[in-house]
Amino acid sequence: MEDMEKIRNIKNIKKNLKEKSLKVKPIKNGTVIDHITKGKALKVYKVLNLNNNQTVTIAMNVSSKKNEKKDILKIEGIELSKEDVNKISLISPNATINIIKDGVVVKKFKVEIPDEIEGILKCTNPNCITQTENIIGKFKVEEKEPLKIRCKYCEKFLNAIEICR
Repeated sequence: MEDMEKIRNIKNIKKNLKEKSLKVKPIKNGTVIDHITKGKALKVYKVLNLNNNQTVTIAMNVSSKKNEKKDILKIEGIELSKEDVNKISLISPNATINIIKDGVVVKKFKVEIPDEIEGILKCTNPNCITQTENIIGKFKVEEKEPLKIRCKYCEKFLNAIEICR
């Protein structure tokens, strides 16, 4: 009996060590994008157009207290621009941005979908002027939940699925 208990204890210790070693190391300076919609971290990473100088950690399908699962993106050494935050809001409207300085969260806020979107997207309408001319895409947000935007040039509506393509 004692041997079985020792084996169980050893298995529990190994399990605890494995769980602790899988945790993502905190960053000293930079930005943590938390509560990204499950499965959207790579899309968020892609729209941020980061260069190869930043250390980036991507955690996907992580357990969360608020939601069942979430993604997390940690970017060393940068603070996101307002335009970057707006891009994130279109992909994952419930994301939270944490600004880290010297290992401490100095600023934390939820992303918000802006009322107007400029320069982030191009209209998908092949007849829209943004497709043929060098014109910045401009959209009016008609609905935030579910997300629905309208091109200011041709009036075409786009939904969240079309925006995230």
